[in-house]
Amino acid sequence: MKKLNVILVYNKEEDKILMCKREKEPYKGKFNLVGGKVEEGEKELDAAYRELQEETGITKQDINLKHLMNFQYEILDMELELYVGKLNKEKEVIEEINKLYWLDKNEDFFNVENFAGEGNIGHMVKQVEIYKDKLFGE
Repeated sequence: MKKLNVILVYNKEEDKILMCKREKEPYKGKFNLVGGKVEEGEKELDAAYRELQEETGITKQDINLKHLMNFQYEILDMELELYVGKLNKEKEVIEEINKLYWLDKNEDFFNVENFAGEGNIGHMVKQVEIYKDKLFGE
């Protein structure tokens, strides 16, 4: 089964979420979370940190990622892993391919006209709100 990850990055104040704007299909022109493929033999958490650094310049020293949930797509033979983290300091992000944006955490992430994932991003953000003490608690 192919494994992919997405990373839900909050700024230090927890009021903004880092998104990219897709440059290619699927979801070209829509906002999406950063992330990518888990390589053969690579540990899932290591892959999340690698993808995050490649796409944004954010390193393991800047953020503590926690694995929140997986989405399994049997028909596509694919599993999507969600990691969540909050920056521990202000950090300038560096774009790889897709443009990066800090969006207000109160955006309507269920809006499929603006956001990739058929509403999944909205679901992910809501889950973080429910469990934010466990995810971001010091």
